[in-house]
Amino acid sequence: MAGEVSIRMIGGQADNAAIEIHGVGAGDFDAKLWRAGTLNIVPDSRLPLIAPRLGGIQRNIYAPAIVDLGDSWRVFFGGWDGVDNGKDRIYSLTTGNFLDFENRQTVIEHGVFVHVCNVSALRLPDKSFKLMCTAYPDPDGLNKPVTFTSPDGNIWNGTRAPYEPKFSDIIKIDGYDKFATADINGMNVILYEDGVYRLYFNNFKDFGKVFRATSTDGKTFKYDNVAVEFSACVIDVKKFGTAADPIYLMGLHMNRDTLWYSLSADGLKFDAPKELVKNLGDADRYIVAIGWVVRDNRLLGFLYGASDTGHLNRNRIFGRWLQKKVVFVASDGSRFEPAAALGPDRQIINIPGDKELDGTFEIFAEDGVTLLGRIAGKATPTAVYVVEEK
Repeated sequence: MAGEVSIRMIGGQADNAAIEIHGVGAGDFDAKLWRAGTLNIVPDSRLPLIAPRLGGIQRNIYAPAIVDLGDSWRVFFGGWDGVDNGKDRIYSLTTGNFLDFENRQTVIEHGVFVHVCNVSALRLPDKSFKLMCTAYPDPDGLNKPVTFTSPDGNIWNGTRAPYEPKFSDIIKIDGYDKFATADINGMNVILYEDGVYRLYFNNFKDFGKVFRATSTDGKTFKYDNVAVEFSACVIDVKKFGTAADPIYLMGLHMNRDTLWYSLSADGLKFDAPKELVKNLGDADRYIVAIGWVVRDNRLLGFLYGASDTGHLNRNRIFGRWLQKKVVFVASDGSRFEPAAALGPDRQIINIPGDKELDGTFEIFAEDGVTLLGRIAGKATPTAVYVVEEK
């Protein structure tokens, strides 16, 4: 309903020939918008959002897995974060707002494996951490999931980070008769609910399906069933809603120009996937991962690994955000739409020149079409504004 929000200038220093709008972050997860596919997803202005460190000669990072810490987030990711050889490891950093990033570190080395990558991360109710990753090769020369736990985010499998993985870290899946010969690479998603762990996985030797398995300890799983039939790799699953009315959101990729999502009411049977987004340009032409950014019951957006080549050796991490949409309509009828986002809660509108414009701010919900408010005002280049609920 129009009139639900207001907007005011708070000063500050936005970029030249632009205004910056705060307070546009997504509200509670709305399954109706996702079922309809009407989502106002705005690319972050920084392309990429997170680049590899420059210290080493190998620079290739992707597979972001984002853990909500309450007052901040910890972003786990894999690849070669400015190291001297092309052996995958797991890294992390922290951020309070996806504007600035701190505490960058190596969490898991490759150990007895050549590669450990494709991290899926959890923070459990007791504030401990659990990671599920891909390791290569297992004793049979295949990719298999490995798991690591930490009581505090610093000690992993009993060793201070960076931990050196062992063959004993490989998980088991009972009841899936193809597990011994399975090639599970970059599709090992861990979810925790109701005291058990869910593992969503694919198998390149039995492709075209996403499977689910369940475990009480997060190490030995029992096969459940096929979750969805679709020729893409599962890379993240999050749960929203309430205990009485849950909704699960799955993200998928296929090292192409597209990301997909799928919804489920029970976490076992998922709907046919829908297209989420396409690539923005050459820099993210080949998309190889997606990690949902969540705070409580809000889906704020997602990070994704991508590159300009399909060889999986030049990836960077990009971001896109689910936001309310702010449009400035000048008195002459000119419409100025969002150009980009700056983290999950800020939006940038380009205003050409350096002159203040009279007009009206139109504020829409996360579907980009439902009008929440129309407020007369001025667009002053370099000014910062904030949207507030009434």
